[in-house]
Amino acid sequence: MSTPGIDSELVTAWLDAHIEGIEGSYKFTLIEGGRSNLTYMVTDRHGRRFVLRRPPLGHVLATAHDMAREHKIISAVGTTDVPVPRTLGLCVDASVNQAPFYVMDFVDGVVLDSPEKGAELSIEQRKAVAFDLVDVLADLHAVDVDAVGLGDLARREGYVERQLRRWTRQWADSRTRDLPEIDEVAHLLAASIPQQHSVSIAHGDYRLGNCLTNLDSNRIAAVLDWELCTLGDPLADLGYLGVYWADPDGNGQRSNDPTGAGGFPSYQQLVERYAARTGRDVSNIPYFVAFSAFRLAVISEGVYARYLHGAMGDDVDEEILNGFRDAVEELAVGALTTLRSGI
Repeated sequence: MSTPGIDSELVTAWLDAHIEGIEGSYKFTLIEGGRSNLTYMVTDRHGRRFVLRRPPLGHVLATAHDMAREHKIISAVGTTDVPVPRTLGLCVDASVNQAPFYVMDFVDGVVLDSPEKGAELSIEQRKAVAFDLVDVLADLHAVDVDAVGLGDLARREGYVERQLRRWTRQWADSRTRDLPEIDEVAHLLAASIPQQHSVSIAHGDYRLGNCLTNLDSNRIAAVLDWELCTLGDPLADLGYLGVYWADPDGNGQRSNDPTGAGGFPSYQQLVERYAARTGRDVSNIPYFVAFSAFRLAVISEGVYARYLHGAMGDDVDEEILNGFRDAVEELAVGALTTLRSGI
């Protein structure tokens, strides 16, 4: 394979046979930034660009990287007003590329995934982009799951309880060290599970860094990275935003989120806008922020473990590796603080 994770000859043959309007030869370029499923820019001989997604190299957990499921979700959401790339094809024959993959249209836009990128936006742009992010989330949560064919995606009831079991089990499978804070957070969350009042498509990783933003219109051009999507409590997605969102002065920043630049609306403003658009009771949002920090800690530990085992490539950046290790501990402590004192 000339490009890690891509069998150029077999994938080229599959693309020529199954995707209309493109023609080999193809250039495959791994897109930097993805720490889980691998994403490639593919350019055909006429310069048309599209995107290919496949699971990470090496050992992966059984339920974490289902390409057919991800393709189904994006295809279904694509029939609504929620902006997503148009899907072009799915290959489930692992003999083609050693793992299933799917392809989708390339969408032009900027991934706002650092304070430096946030700093390039005017204050008015920061406000407009932040509020559109919330509006798109509200639109996603308004989608009729049965009407778009996703009613069988997952169980509808008991979302938080189900997720706590999943991520507690995944922590046991992925952990590289003992971390008592994680165990304490899991215990506290399980002891105070809120009643679920509604069900929606839950993206599972919703933030600016997983969207393409059109900086001409200051609107979300496409929502990406649907691998954690399920049916569940919509407040989980809103709580997840709170894990990433820095305050207007840039305090509480994460290195892969633009709000660390400062000047963005406050998280409370996002919560209030979401409540106004959806009519949902958001009084228990601190629980969902802590719940989301716990999930992200476990996910980060999984990525850290894959780096240690070489599944994310041989060229390991020690700074990135240590960043994931430290993030697990920081997220666990943050979740404990939120559970004890609120946002």
